[in-house]
Amino acid sequence: MKPWNAFTALLPRIAVAAHDLLMVLVCWQLLHVLRYATRHERYDWTEFGATLGVVVVAQALVFWRIGLYRGLWRFASVPDLWNILKASLLGLGVIVIGLVLYNRLESVPRTVLVLYPLALAVLLGTPRLLYRMWKDHHVGRGDFAVRRVLILGAGRAAEALVRDLRRSGAYQPVGFLDDAPQLKGSRLQGLPILGRLEDAPAVAKEIAAGLLVIAMPSLDAAGMQRAVSICERTGLPFRTVPRLTDVLEGQALPGELKEVAIEDLLGRKPVTPDWKLIRGWLGGRTVMVTGAGGSIGSELCRQCARHGARKIALLEVDELALTTIHAELGRAFPDLEVEAVLGDCGDPAVTAHALRLAQPDAVFHAAAYKQVPLLERQLREAVRNNVLSTETVAGLCRDMGVGTFVFISTDKAVDPANVLGATKRFAEMIAQSLDAKVEGTRYVTVRFGNVLDSAGSVVPLFREQIRQGGPVTVTDPEVSRYFMTIPEACQLIVQAAASGSHAAIYTLDMGEPVPIRLLAEQMIRLAGKQPGRDIAIVYTGLRPGEKLHETLFYADEHYRPTSHSKILEAGPRQYSSELVRTGVERMREAVARYDEAALGQVLREVIPEFTPMDMVAPQETGATVVQFPAREARRTR
Repeated sequence: MKPWNAFTALLPRIAVAAHDLLMVLVCWQLLHVLRYATRHERYDWTEFGATLGVVVVAQALVFWRIGLYRGLWRFASVPDLWNILKASLLGLGVIVIGLVLYNRLESVPRTVLVLYPLALAVLLGTPRLLYRMWKDHHVGRGDFAVRRVLILGAGRAAEALVRDLRRSGAYQPVGFLDDAPQLKGSRLQGLPILGRLEDAPAVAKEIAAGLLVIAMPSLDAAGMQRAVSICERTGLPFRTVPRLTDVLEGQALPGELKEVAIEDLLGRKPVTPDWKLIRGWLGGRTVMVTGAGGSIGSELCRQCARHGARKIALLEVDELALTTIHAELGRAFPDLEVEAVLGDCGDPAVTAHALRLAQPDAVFHAAAYKQVPLLERQLREAVRNNVLSTETVAGLCRDMGVGTFVFISTDKAVDPANVLGATKRFAEMIAQSLDAKVEGTRYVTVRFGNVLDSAGSVVPLFREQIRQGGPVTVTDPEVSRYFMTIPEACQLIVQAAASGSHAAIYTLDMGEPVPIRLLAEQMIRLAGKQPGRDIAIVYTGLRPGEKLHETLFYADEHYRPTSHSKILEAGPRQYSSELVRTGVERMREAVARYDEAALGQVLREVIPEFTPMDMVAPQETGATVVQFPAREARRTR
């Protein structure tokens, strides 16, 4: 930094220091004048100059130690009053010690010492309060008060944020914090950089900030966790600016302030797809999405519309969900051709009708039941929807010449320990067995872990429990899961569809699994509460069919890298296509009879690695009790 710039950056602090020391001088002299004037006595002013020097030096040291000189006139605020009063009282103590050493307090009236702290606090605080009142009146617009904003980060995003905040009129940016040592004392958009991120609690109080904004969109999860922790220590509300990718994808507006979401704190960097490849494959195509009204299905529709699809067919059994996504696509993409079909994709007539109507180039099969504990007692419906519906849609895609069929699977299909995993694994095998490997319909399977904020996931559950004041229920202190956001999951699906080969199974390199306990604690803190103090965490035990940890590949599925560095492809496993075909036929017969014992037998035969817990159907329904082979409780795979 140039010497002149450094000097000009210090001018506000020099002005504050000069004002405060001048007030010390005025206070000391004024108290002496009033003391002797009220008693009509004469004072020997020869000693006054020497004692005044002791007072000014002692009080200056106290001001410096407390940090009063860090206050800038433009940031003078009500919270300064406590520091001023504290500095006045401590200053009196140091002054008394200094004067005792100098002349044993001779010629210093005791009345002056008693009144000094209060008088000095008034002289220092009144100008600050008057300035604050004038400033708020001058800057405020209309009948609302502007919020003073302290910005964490001093990069391009912070600079753009200042311009947006000033235009809004509702916010007043007052300064920056940044860890870059070369920036300290400099200015950006006319505002000073007041210190490092760790200084946020002290600086926010000093400048009377009402809001903190994290303006560092390139932070990784660890950096965001640190920034959030610092903001939480201030006790003030805080927001963040959206990432550039969120803005480009239409998920946020430039300059928008958003609450820090749990996905911002995940221990894995977001994966950026190959947009050029995706747009080249999707551009001008027609796609069909089953389960189009669900959390994954609806986001798939948005992704396809955003990246060039000409027409989208929506197949959905839920009337309200279908109406909602159809209306949303119509508003957001007026040039997109949308075809809505109400019905069950497991009904061959419905699916064939939708395929004839849309004539899609690709079908994304997102329809599924996926709630683990519930499906443990609903084997027949899980098989009907997850297995037989998949076989129906996949088979019709082959018969009607659809170019690509994309099956959306789950990490629970690996070494399945529950009904969801087993039915999804069976569906994977069906898709692979239908692929001719060379020509015809290309079958692609995509596996991923838990999806944040999807219907039935732990995030909405935790959010509701926190809203109600707790407790937050976690199954086990050691349980962990892979997590990704809904947009990421759908980007992976589209990326795999654009680049996938025949009979391929793809998954995302999802980094390290996230402990559910840690997820709960972070969500509680984001809500402004403290885990264990404000909101309790209760451990309820693993639910039927749940494992402590999930995996993404079988041990013999040797995965290999693809053209995208974060997307992996699993090598094919050996299994009998004839066993799969006959298994499907037997399942259709068992579903028609509601024979859950037979369905369980087929699952065990086709998927020998399936080692479920015992599943008992509700007795009051009169349904068959399904007993799977006894096994040791397996907590970790």
